[in-house]
Amino acid sequence: MTSADRRIPPRRKPRQARAELTRERILTAAAHVFAEYGYAAGTTNRIAERAHVSIGSLCQYFPNKDAILAEPAVQHIDRGVWTQADQLDLSPGTLETTVRVLVRDAIDNHRDDPKLLRIMTEEASISQDVLDTIERHTKTRVAQVRDLLARYPDVGVRALDTAAELIVFTVEMNTHKLIADPRNIPVDTFENELVDMVTRYLRGTQ
Repeated sequence: MTSADRRIPPRRKPRQARAELTRERILTAAAHVFAEYGYAAGTTNRIAERAHVSIGSLCQYFPNKDAILAEPAVQHIDRGVWTQADQLDLSPGTLETTVRVLVRDAIDNHRDDPKLLRIMTEEASISQDVLDTIERHTKTRVAQVRDLLARYPDVGVRALDTAAELIVFTVEMNTHKLIADPRNIPVDTFENELVDMVTRYLRGTQ
């Protein structure tokens, strides 16, 4: 993403069902406009036209398109919570299976809208809401992975805190890049190679 702009929160939070529907219609229209025209040409006028609202009505909810894009960005990050962490089998010999669950979870969470994902990661400004959500999500995911590493008999790394951060960063960033820009790499191949790399690293010198 581009440099941070911390002054783009939505202007108004809807309190009535009709207002909430209007807001959701604007967000849906924005996703289509950004996908069709790109972020630079995806103007608020085009979004308002696609949403069938006036530009004045749109601006009551969002002061600019950066604020509009911040909404799906926050939703995308929040969907990335690793809900399967407490259900994993941590018995000896299952490390590769656990790593595959982690990698596949990241892939699944990035597949919804590759075009919009690319725009969010490469073109859009970062609002304070997005920055706060990224920080919260990263801390949660790192803590989950660190907890698993501490309880796993097959893990041979020395610095668990650093290892957890490295794994989360490696999986998330590479998955973002692949889904946003596939580069003719099959997802299955990507998954297998990333799983092998992380598993070998975690086994350390054991």
